[in-house]
Amino acid sequence: MKQKESPRELKHKARRLSIKEGIFASVKNSFGQSYISPFAIAINASNSLVAFLTSVSGIFGPLSQLFGSKLMRRHSRKKIVTQYVFLESLVWISFIIIAILFYKGIIVSVLPFLVLLFFSLYIIFGNVAYPPWFSWIGDIVDKKYRGRWFSKRRLIDGFVLGILTIVAAIFLDVFRERNFLMLGFIALFSLAFIFRVMSISIFKNQYEPKLKLKKEDYFSFWDFLKKSRKNNFGRFSIFMALLNFASAISSSLIAVYLLRYLGFNYLTYMVIISAGGGFALVSLAFWGKFADKYGNYKVLGITTMMLPIVPILWILNDSPIYLIFVPFVIHNVALAGFGLSTTNFVYDNVNTKKMGLMISYHNLLSGIGVFLGAGLGALLIKYLQFDFIEPLLAIFILSAFLMMVVVFWWIPELKEVRKTEKLKNYSNVFKELIIKGGAATISEEIHQLMAIKTYLKEK
Repeated sequence: MKQKESPRELKHKARRLSIKEGIFASVKNSFGQSYISPFAIAINASNSLVAFLTSVSGIFGPLSQLFGSKLMRRHSRKKIVTQYVFLESLVWISFIIIAILFYKGIIVSVLPFLVLLFFSLYIIFGNVAYPPWFSWIGDIVDKKYRGRWFSKRRLIDGFVLGILTIVAAIFLDVFRERNFLMLGFIALFSLAFIFRVMSISIFKNQYEPKLKLKKEDYFSFWDFLKKSRKNNFGRFSIFMALLNFASAISSSLIAVYLLRYLGFNYLTYMVIISAGGGFALVSLAFWGKFADKYGNYKVLGITTMMLPIVPILWILNDSPIYLIFVPFVIHNVALAGFGLSTTNFVYDNVNTKKMGLMISYHNLLSGIGVFLGAGLGALLIKYLQFDFIEPLLAIFILSAFLMMVVVFWWIPELKEVRKTEKLKNYSNVFKELIIKGGAATISEEIHQLMAIKTYLKEK
């Protein structure tokens, strides 16, 4: 008789499956989500509508997470995730149909609005699944090694995303040169659909620790807001909302800036967008070990000092080489540490039973920030007029200034809640973690990638 596996063994297997699922999700993003804005531009969507793609994701996503967190009171996390990921995968069929209609010249003027509509549905379905997924993952990852595990998952996912996004760009450019651009998008969106469906089988086989929520674990969004200034997580949520507002003013227009304003092709566009990916992946080894040893607050502080200068760097030079090796390297390295530290900061400050609800409220605040910021960007690009500077460049400067104000005002309001080592000498820390720890971690990731490659071949 087969011996029953212990919860520890089941969690170990679940973590490995989660990394493999992340690869399929990265393939979906490489061939699908990364190309929604370029697709909208290709079917003649206005600059404002392209900006609104970011705006709707900012508001519909968090609102959907509220619904997802409530579903956790009646259904298992696994059931919610598998059902809504399946619905999310079906939306790719809608984008395929839109590409066919544009190729055939049918209702062309309406198609950009259909992209906005179905992208909204895509965001809704994916975000309903997010709170239960976030809570689920938090239960299978040991708190002590959370920084290293998430850095490993992000490193592998980022490697897959970076390589395949560039492959997709080359593929699209070849199709565009032959006047078959829409067929290229149809092929990419079909692959996005297939790989998202493949994620579902992994979720079904992944161990889910039992979680029973009680009525007293629920509180309203209004209660959350009233107490937000009085606790560390509440202040962190306000900070993230304001930072997302300031950032979204410019980030919602990056595709417009590179594809329309500078006139780059898809390959150049994606190489620039993905440029810092390699540096970001290497930096994850450092950020993960740094966060585990010295705390997520210090990572958050360092990376948020880097992010506000990026919109200014975008507009100083329009050379692809400059854009690749300056703004986007800095942006990706900072974003790698920022994303890792914000995720772990949530886990450090919220208990398991309230995780789904708290992350949905947190993301709702951030989503409102994105919605308002991207909406402001859309309005400014449509109505702003200057004689001495291009409106798009003025928008980037405004975004950078507001980000700086938010960072310098709010970072001192936050604190580390875990017991961590005191950071005394930055030079010794960087030498220890980058040269010694970083090299060891990268070696581990190579072995992990080889193991996953073997797994995929077996499948």
